[in-house]
Parts: sequence; C-alpha cells; structure tokens
Amino acid sequence: MISDIPILYEDNDIIVVNKPAGLIVHSDGRTEEFSVADWVAKKYPEARGVGEDWVSPQGENIPRPGIVHRLDRTTSGVMVLAKTQEAFLHLKKQFQTRVIEKTYDALVYGHPKQGGGVIELEIGRTKAKPRRWIAQFAHGKKRSAITEWKVRGRYTDPETKEAIAHLEASPKTGRTHQIRVHLKAIHHPIVCDHLYAGKRPCILGFERPALHARSLTFVLSSGEQKTFETPPPDDFSRALEQLRSR
Repeated sequence: MISDIPILYEDNDIIVVNKPAGLIVHSDGRTEEFSVADWVAKKYPEARGVGEDWVSPQGENIPRPGIVHRLDRTTSGVMVLAKTQEAFLHLKKQFQTRVIEKTYDALVYGHPKQGGGVIELEIGRTKAKPRRWIAQFAHGKKRSAITEWKVRGRYTDPETKEAIAHLEASPKTGRTHQIRVHLKAIHHPIVCDHLYAGKRPCILGFERPALHARSLTFVLSSGEQKTFETPPPDDFSRALEQLRSR
C-alpha cells in the first residue's frame, strides 16, 4: 500500500506532489482505501477543512481536503494541493479560467497521419455497462472539451511489431477521462487502456494506461508563475527505452 507521496514543492499555501499510479485521489464512496485526500489530512491536519466536499452517486458527502483537481487512479504525475482555503480558491479560479497549463505524455496504438492537432469534442456518458465516457459533437448548450496534441516519437514495438506513437497532450478543459476519450476518438487509444482500447493487448510491460501528467504551470499566491515537472515513472521510462532501442 502506498503510504507516502513524493513532494516536488511546498510553501505556506500549496504542496506540489508526484502522484504514483494506482493511488486514488479521493474516496469514491464505494470502497475504503488510502487516497491522496487521506494523505493530506494525515500529514497536514490544518488543511482538513480546505476545499469542497464531493457528493457520491449514493448521496454521501466525501471530504476532499486540499484537492483542487484530479488525476485518474491509473495516471501518474504532477498534482497541486491547497493548504489553505484562500489558496484553494486561487487555484480553482485558474483551473476554471483555463490559466493553468497541463502537459501529459501518452503512448498510443498506431501512428497518427498528422504531426499534431486539436481535438474539440463534447464528452458524454454511455448508458451501457460498464459505464464509460464517449466523445461526440457538441449540441445545443453543451460545451466542447478541447485537447491539443503533438507527436513526440513514432516507434514499433520490438515484440509485437505494433506501431506505437509517443504523444504530448495538453488538455485545455478538465473533463473526466478527457485525454483517454479524445485519443480514442481519433483512433489512437492509449496503450493498455482497459476502458477505451477495446480488446487490444497490453504491451511494453504496462499494466495500466500509459499516461503520465508530466508538468503543471500556474500562478502562485505571490503572483509568480512557475512550472513543475516530473519525469515519467519506471514503467513508462522502460517502455520508451525499449522503443528507442530499435
């Protein structure tokens, strides 16, 4: 069980951490397991009242001390947490106004024809089980989700001969599973994505979607803009090394 989280930066207002893959950000109201929110409450008891509760589908109020944004359980990488309510509101406004810049690394099946582009599609929920998200054109008052992407490398898996691309993705909005759903929509789902890659086999040693939140740029309470970056974890690094060795 993960009991500690690497800290990249800390001041009186915020903590920037490198969330490991496999760690949930806050309780889902169905299972009991250690989360980022639990870590904040334990390590920074003064932050227990910071943030906003989440209401689960079962109607339960779930405390989320310090949580301003989320990463999927299976996604590793940079997260910023608030230690005070003032910092929480300061960061929340930046997310809402799209001031914060987020950059992800992804390994996907296939080689995109273009070197990059912008995906602008609304994300809705399917009715069929298992419930998942799906990209679709916006209608009426619905708002599109926006993801910019570009190719950082084109490779071939030495074992399966599968075409693999290393993409950089920058979501401009913050919908659930946005990058995963958008990359599926352009027919290049993330490697080992159990929800959105269909029955395609997990390759390159991955046991989770090959997605890593590499960097986060935002304005501190002091007014200074800073970028926080973390290298990909071992599974991602090994996969890139394997691909680049060809």
